[in-house]
Order: sequence, then structure tokens, then C-alpha cells
Amino acid sequence: MTKALVTGVTGYVGGRLVPELLAAGIEVRAFARTPRRLADVPWRDDVEVVGGDLVDAAACVRACAGVDVVYYLVHSMSARGDFEATESEAAQNVARAAAAQGVSRIVYLSGLHPDVERLSRHLHSRVAVGRILLAGPVPAVVLQAGIVIGSGSASFEMIRHLSEVLPYMPAPRWVRNRVQPIAIRDVLRYLVAWAELPGEVNRTFDIGGPDVLRYGQMMNAYAVEAGLPQRAIAALPVLTPWLAAQWVNLVTPIPRDVAVPIIESLQHDCVVQEHDIDRFVPPPPEGLLGYRAAVRLALRREAEGQVRTSWRDASVAGASSDPIPSDPDWSGHTVYVDERTIDSTATPAQVWERIESIGGENGWYSFPLAWAARGWLDRLVGGVGLRRGRRDARRLNTGDALDFWRVESIERGSSLRLRAEMRVPGRAWLELEVAATAHGSNYRQRAVFFPLGLTGRLYWWSMKPFHGVIFSGMASRLAAPEPLGEHRQTPSASPSPG
Repeated sequence: MTKALVTGVTGYVGGRLVPELLAAGIEVRAFARTPRRLADVPWRDDVEVVGGDLVDAAACVRACAGVDVVYYLVHSMSARGDFEATESEAAQNVARAAAAQGVSRIVYLSGLHPDVERLSRHLHSRVAVGRILLAGPVPAVVLQAGIVIGSGSASFEMIRHLSEVLPYMPAPRWVRNRVQPIAIRDVLRYLVAWAELPGEVNRTFDIGGPDVLRYGQMMNAYAVEAGLPQRAIAALPVLTPWLAAQWVNLVTPIPRDVAVPIIESLQHDCVVQEHDIDRFVPPPPEGLLGYRAAVRLALRREAEGQVRTSWRDASVAGASSDPIPSDPDWSGHTVYVDERTIDSTATPAQVWERIESIGGENGWYSFPLAWAARGWLDRLVGGVGLRRGRRDARRLNTGDALDFWRVESIERGSSLRLRAEMRVPGRAWLELEVAATAHGSNYRQRAVFFPLGLTGRLYWWSMKPFHGVIFSGMASRLAAPEPLGEHRQTPSASPSPG
């Protein structure tokens, strides 16, 4: 049986590739920097999970042991720091580890790009990673994909929200550029196929759907499929990529750090230049999925609540991924805690239903204007804000994004721990717990903040008056004896999820 190592399993494509490989009869080893984020994925018990970082050469060697094919699905979505050097180091580690362990092939998903000297930093880095893998001793296949369209993809979400929010759209000149989108279904089909194909192939392949469109046409085609009027689009030369990213950050859930690489990749025509992939992976009998059909499918998946993975799943650059330290580890450190407990006549099941439904359209059960203001402040400084919402309105899993939090751990029916991913001068967590008592339940809520320097301390004390209102109100409503329906906020009280 073929065995595949999949990197980037907590990302949009990697999380969807794993079940497709399993369905094809391929054994999977999932490589994750934070394995606990895979605790609740439906395929967790069907794969081997190993922890590690691609910049750790020894971890890469261990992960490649006994593997036939390596899927390299990791790339930075941050505009900050020297990500190019980090990505280059990771690619070199994987190439060497694959060679040392006798891997037959590396498959890398890169981006479609024009043949020009000046590319954006992100596209240049992805091209450089592909070259490193192709130059290594293990044969590599580099699939260069256009804009990926599927429920939960960042590109689809950006098109969706720009089209829905703005009846008239001032846009950069790149809305006139030609692009060749591809459905996530077809991307996965190409990826799976290369697990079993001849190992001597070592080259790039362009992949794209059947439609070549201008970006503005993509937005209006979305509007048609969503039942919206056609949007008037004005291409303005003054909107630079940086200004366009601020605009996208403002009117869509896509944070600035994610918007920048997407927008920079649209500065040129990005169209398939060759169709050599057809000689190895022929198109399906019905053909590749067209753009409007892909949009239609994505809209149906979202309406049915069947979004399997989302751009929200990706880690937020600069946000802590460390779990909350245990209480004894706090000794010697400055730690601020806001803790509240309430005895309630509500059953533990009633309280838990409220806890697990928190965020997104339901809001945070107290002072919605303050939560909205905190979300907008986070957006203004480039954070994710509240518009990221949640993927499932009723159920949370470990690793899920929840507005500007991340689910660090969940024990269904008893406890939920959230790690802050908003921009704060320190590290923050929010714990919500419920336990049964003789007369109902006991609700415990704890906000924990590890400040960074003087700024962190000033931040906590400046926010303390608001915490007194927000956290006390939230605790009271979550533990209230009345039915949940009386405590739900209307969607207008809190920004809706994407």
C-alpha cells in the first residue's frame, strides 16, 4: 500500500486532501506543528499523526521514514518577517529528508504565475520553493494552480464578500487582469493522482479550470449565482496593492495579512500556459468544473453547513500557538486573571449548549457594541477581528477559529478553552466550564492574560473597567435559568461569520 506524508494538514487544502487519499486506499501520515488541533477532525483515527516543524531537519527525517510520497502543502500567508528564508529552509529540509529516507516523490502545490522577472514576495517565494524541490535528488511534481474556488477558500470568501457588500465597487486596475480559477475538487483530483503515477517525472505543471475570466467578471458571475444584481466596477489606478489590502480588510472577513498575498498575486495575468498535465492525469469525462459551477457548489455547501475546511483553519501569523501554562507554572510570572463562578438552576446541558454556541451570529451574550468595537479595533491594526466568525453555528472542535479566538481544547459537555488571536500585547485565554450540582449546575469562567512588558500591563488595566461589564454580563447570561433562545443576540448585534 502506498503511504503518503501530508504536511499542512491544518490548512485549507491539506485538511481536504487527507480524506481523499484515504478514500483512494492510500495510507496517510499527517505532519502537524500542533497535533492537538487534529483531535476532532473526522479522519483522526484513520491516520498516523506526528508532530514537528518543517524548519526542524531532524523532525522532517523522522516524518519521512517509510513514506512513498510527500505532499508539501505549506506556505506563509503573512506579509511580515523574513518568511522567504523560512520557506526556503523548510523546503531544503524536506528535500534532504525525503532523499535520506528513500521517498519516491514530492508533490508541491504552488501558484500559477506569469513568466516575468518581478513577482510579488509571496509568489516569488512559492516559485523558489518549487525550484528547491525540483533541484533535489527526489523527483518532484510542482502543480501551479490558479485561484482556488471552494467553500471556505480565502479567494472565494474575498470574491463573495466584495460582491455582496458593495453594489458599486471602486477597484484596483487588476480587476481587468485575466485569471484562470480552478475548483478545489479538481485540485484534489490532481493531487491524489500523483500518489500512484510514475516516479521519474520531475517538473512543473500548470493547472486551471476551463474558464479564463477577468477578476471583475468573476465577481459579477458570483453575483449572478448568488441572486444579486450585477455590480458596477470602476478600475482606479490609484489603488495600490497595499491600499487594496486595507480595503479588503475593512469590508471582508479576510485579514490584511491574508489579503496582501492574494492581491499581490493578481497584479499580472495568471493563465495556464501549457496543458501537459493532461498526458498524465486526463480530465474527467464530464470535464473540469467551470467557475460558475464551482461557485454554485460552494454556495450550496455553505448553505448546508458542510464546509469541511476553511481559510480560518490556518494559523494566524504572530498569534501565540502555545497552550495555556498550568497554574503552578505561573509562579514568578505576572499573570492577570478575571474569574467568575455562578450557581444556576439551569441544567449542565442547557449551559453547555450556550457555551458551545457562543460567538459568530450568536455573539458573546453581553455588551455587543463593546465586542464589535474590539473587533473593529483589531481589524484596523491588521488582526482577524470578529468577522471571521465560526464555521459551524452549533458545534465547535479543537483548532476551530471562533471570531478572534481559537479553540485550544474542548471537553464536550464540560469545558471550552479559547486562545486569543486578536492583536494584544501579551497572551490571552478564555475558559468556560460547567459542572453538575445538586440543584442544577455551576458555571465557571476565567480570563487569563500574560502581559508583554509595560504595554501589556497598561493594556490590561485600561481594559479592566470594560472587562467588569463584559465578563460579568457574559457569565450571568450563560448561566441564566431561562431558555437559550431568550438570550441569543440578533445577527445585527455581532458581525456575521463568513
